[in-house]
Amino acid sequence: MSWRDFWNGEHSIYVSPRHKALHYRAIASDLIAHIPSPDAVVLDHGCGEALDAARVAAACGRLNLCEAAPNVREKLRTQFGRLGNIAVVSPEEVEALPDASLDLVVANSLLQYLSRDELQALLRIWHAKLKPGGALILADVIPPDVSPLTDASQLLAFAGRGGFLTAALAGLVRTAFSDYRKLRAQYGLSTYTAEAMSALIREAGFAEPARPANFGHNPHRMTFKALKPA
Repeated sequence: MSWRDFWNGEHSIYVSPRHKALHYRAIASDLIAHIPSPDAVVLDHGCGEALDAARVAAACGRLNLCEAAPNVREKLRTQFGRLGNIAVVSPEEVEALPDASLDLVVANSLLQYLSRDELQALLRIWHAKLKPGGALILADVIPPDVSPLTDASQLLAFAGRGGFLTAALAGLVRTAFSDYRKLRAQYGLSTYTAEAMSALIREAGFAEPARPANFGHNPHRMTFKALKPA
């Protein structure tokens, strides 16, 4: 099983429907805060189920939802196909987008599932597809010194605030015996220091990245925002 296979099937990463809804609501709010204008063309690369995508689409001119897992893309099309300014695309279709056609690219909680070579290839693609002056945001990047215990504690804190603490405790037990745990042990998760990530972004042709607040509930992970030079 690969990471794409995992996300394409049934899993229990979200411990309850409330957890999933609150997670995607928070990510949508964080993304909307970076949309540069009401007519901006946005790419959410590795969007997952993007439950709150309609709210994001209402804040921009066009929203491209990119997801590698075919079953997730079908769910997205079923849910958002009626909205004229949302397009559901595969990674291969992102490569076919016109160059200099995007105002904002966001990749949230994606990099940990990519190899360094895959990330470098995507950075080149994103750079080509962004307009001069357009922005790239890489969010929820895991530093090497953040442990699974830290992630678990942040989930429990989020659950306490969101009212699903009991479900979160049960979910952590399920995760310990899940395919996610096995895949994490087999493949690991890609981690980066702030210096290493900044260097990769610069090498791809972007300006020196800023460090805004991280997307989502875990402040121990990192977000980077970099502009394509005009």
